[in-house]
Amino acid sequence: MNIEHRMSGVHVSKGGMGMIFLCDSNKQILMSRLEMKGLGKNTIPGFIWSLKRCLLDNPNMNHFQANERLQFVGWNDFDLDYHTFQLAIACFEAEQ
Repeated sequence: MNIEHRMSGVHVSKGGMGMIFLCDSNKQILMSRLEMKGLGKNTIPGFIWSLKRCLLDNPNMNHFQANERLQFVGWNDFDLDYHTFQLAIACFEAEQ
């Protein structure tokens, strides 16, 4: 059973395993971090899609491996830091 609350514009969902996801807030923070790191709003969806594909191919990769793979598929001018990588993983897990 899922219990959902709306608190100050943030969607909080408590899943059956007692895990709490701050879906909207994490996504907004992720988008903001990616913009601050130099990605344009129009390129962020493509970057996120590429990162998801990398993680689907190898769910155990670290952010160094993710950077290497992202550069291999064309994201040469972007450096994914550890915290943004972890935030992206949290967002992807919350979507499942």
